[in-house]
Amino acid sequence: MPPAVIRGTIGNVTMSEPAPASPQPPDQPAGAADLPPATGWLRWLPGLHVLLHYRREWLGYDVVAGLALSAILIPVGMGYAEAAGVPAIHGLYASIAPLLVYALLGPSRVMVLGPDSTLVALIASLILPLANGDAARLVTLAGALTLMSGVFLLLIGFARLGVMADLFSKPIRLGFFNAIALLVIISQVPKLLGFAAGAGGGIFERIALIAHGVAAGQINWATLGIGAGCLLLLLYLRRKRPRWPGVLIVVALATAVTALFDLSASAAVAVLGPMPHGLPAPSLPVQGLTLDDLHTLAPGAAIIALLSFADTSVLSRSLAIRRGERVNPDQEMLALGSANLVTALFQGIPVSSSNTRTPVAESAGARTQLTGVVGALVIALLLMLAPALLADMPGAALGAVVISACLSFSDWPGMLALMRQRRTEFALAAVSFLGVLLLGVIEGILVAILLSMLLVVWNEWHPYHTVLVRVDGIKGFHDARRHPEGRFVPGLVLFRWDAQLFFANADLFHDELLRAAQQALTPTRRVVVVADAVNDVDVTAADVLAALERALQARGIELEFAGLKGHVRDLILRYGLSQRLSRERFHPTVGRAVNVYREQWQVDWKDWDEE
Repeated sequence: MPPAVIRGTIGNVTMSEPAPASPQPPDQPAGAADLPPATGWLRWLPGLHVLLHYRREWLGYDVVAGLALSAILIPVGMGYAEAAGVPAIHGLYASIAPLLVYALLGPSRVMVLGPDSTLVALIASLILPLANGDAARLVTLAGALTLMSGVFLLLIGFARLGVMADLFSKPIRLGFFNAIALLVIISQVPKLLGFAAGAGGGIFERIALIAHGVAAGQINWATLGIGAGCLLLLLYLRRKRPRWPGVLIVVALATAVTALFDLSASAAVAVLGPMPHGLPAPSLPVQGLTLDDLHTLAPGAAIIALLSFADTSVLSRSLAIRRGERVNPDQEMLALGSANLVTALFQGIPVSSSNTRTPVAESAGARTQLTGVVGALVIALLLMLAPALLADMPGAALGAVVISACLSFSDWPGMLALMRQRRTEFALAAVSFLGVLLLGVIEGILVAILLSMLLVVWNEWHPYHTVLVRVDGIKGFHDARRHPEGRFVPGLVLFRWDAQLFFANADLFHDELLRAAQQALTPTRRVVVVADAVNDVDVTAADVLAALERALQARGIELEFAGLKGHVRDLILRYGLSQRLSRERFHPTVGRAVNVYREQWQVDWKDWDEE
């Protein structure tokens, strides 16, 4: 797993994307420019379009890259499946179908889909409480969740609802992903220790069960040796040998050692055991489900869809820029939604784009979507011809793989940076983090989103406002709070309002402007509202403006505006204020408003650039 990182943003969140392990080969195609543009119905089948124009010289690269990719897909897929609460085999099922679907529908020529570490805790939190320990029901619930996620993704794509992903602001995502990482790590600790600690319950209950198991002497030291050794080796290879296939090396070594010394029998090391032969028959995952089950799964499926949408969008754009391709985001959602729908039919779990496996394919020399097809076929052939090769794979090794992945996407320095940068943003991240840990994944993130929206409303309700002054040696007019040395124009108050005017803040605007006029150093003759930031005025605010103008007039003070946008000025006049606020009261700039005031009132005040 390459440790080098390319930084990218999802919404407002900076995410880590492993960088390609090696430069592109010199004959790597530049991207979409090496193919004629798709026309007609082929625009909806990018993979078929590439196949119709496939070049023989690409084949070797795609096959090699597909083989390299499959070596990572197998252990990672199984580890993520177990972390999500379902048997490991379903992680392989969820690695086959999406690769094949995306190869046909996906616009990116090297994107890799599959189970994702950032989703597994969310999946587990949804299906484990509903299954009540029934393994078959777990699989059905996971399939239903995958199906519903696919439907939501298609709705996002067709209805262009991707803007909803902006609700996951950077602080919320930081808190959410750090909490998810911690939850998943804690869930995998018993695998490394070699005893069962229960799959359900809250974080404190899980920690208590782990502590009880340790105190009771339930640690399997052989399992701990394998798990800890795998984790340390993974971290070492990621840091010191980033170009090596670390996951494959670690899992292969652990499997070989377990088989060679028959540790499953001699030391009771838990292994995967016999795996089902072949592939599952397609079926709709609805058997035994009730409407209450679907209602419980629906919010989680919607959040999974939004998270998948955000991750896939940023990774797709990153790949397109790097490879000189053009990617249609609507086509990405069609491909991702369809991949989840098909995965659900084959007993898989929800899938998303992978920012760890995609660079593996890219750095291995992948040319086209055929790389994913090769990877999927290798996994399918393994399950049909030689599933026994996986029987001695220790669960502790898969746990180490999952923990390593969680350590890679958690971002504690980012949380600490928020504390230094802005306390309110850190508070949002902390609420998201603690909410997910204490209330549950769905409840926690919904509380954080609600708090974030309330903060937006509060900021609009109580926007920044100030009085402007002239500062010697600096052009323009500036905030009096930041420039106490600034000079006021006698009798003139320049009141700046940094938000739209609407029903929630109109009274505050009224009161603060009157206060500024009353607290001026000299008797106020005119107030100019510096309104460059005002992009709307609603009916309620218009009534408040009329009342404000009357109140100022009763005090012998004139009300004028500077920098107000044309369409907002037209709105104010359309509301019936033209009789009280003539067009002469609207000035294009603050400087123009000040000069007009000085001329009309013959103010004896010299500006610094006039001296």
